[in-house]
Amino acid sequence: MALISGRLTFILANLEAFDRFDITNPVLARHVDEDLNRLWHSTRLNGRDHSSELERARQLQPYIARADLLLDLHSTLWPSEPLFIASPRQRSAELACALAAGRNLPQTVLTDLGHQGGSRLIEHAHFMSPGGTGRSCLLEAGSHWEPGTVTVMESAIERLLAQAEAIHLRGHATQGACEPEMAVVTDNIIARHADFSFVRPWEGGVTIPKAGTPLAHDGHDLIYTPYDECLLIMPNLRPRRGQLAVRLARRTAAPFRSQAEARS
Repeated sequence: MALISGRLTFILANLEAFDRFDITNPVLARHVDEDLNRLWHSTRLNGRDHSSELERARQLQPYIARADLLLDLHSTLWPSEPLFIASPRQRSAELACALAAGRNLPQTVLTDLGHQGGSRLIEHAHFMSPGGTGRSCLLEAGSHWEPGTVTVMESAIERLLAQAEAIHLRGHATQGACEPEMAVVTDNIIARHADFSFVRPWEGGVTIPKAGTPLAHDGHDLIYTPYDECLLIMPNLRPRRGQLAVRLARRTAAPFRSQAEARS
């Protein structure tokens, strides 16, 4: 599969962290100084702070700022069903939905409240500007080091290459194998105490049918699902105090459709 026109750029983001990989403690390779995917707000990129990841982000920024379509590939530490995440911009949701309609790809497209730790790559100003044209989405493709996760990533890349021209020109794919399902994050659950613990080891992508179902203990507080059919997004089974423990999402009544699709 190849592009008919345009430029395709592959970026291996945090090379210094990758060089630290140790099979006996693989999580050390997540970053050197800080999470590279929390640094993409202009105040960090243009500020005076210095770290290994900030220097790398500043090197990559010219490539990001001219990208028409961005697919950011990720895997998860804790077990989770794959899903796409789009920034709260219609044009980026269109990109995610076009990819999610492909074969052997996750059909859930999530929009959320951002990340409390900082701006992600998909929230770079180039993709968030109300008058802009850049589209971005993130794929959480599955668990770290699982062969199936690589397969999902490869399928997403193939889908992007096949549909890039249609997405760029019309906002939606020319064809799809399925109908994507949208979900919207309603709550970010932050661990307020050091002894935060889930009532069971939830996996990401689980839907809890009933409102009022116990989810976790946070100190003396018990956290419940706030509504029926509550979707759990990537629970962190060992959150430190102040860290994001889980996001709660509600599936929308109908899948996202672009204005162009609605008229057709």
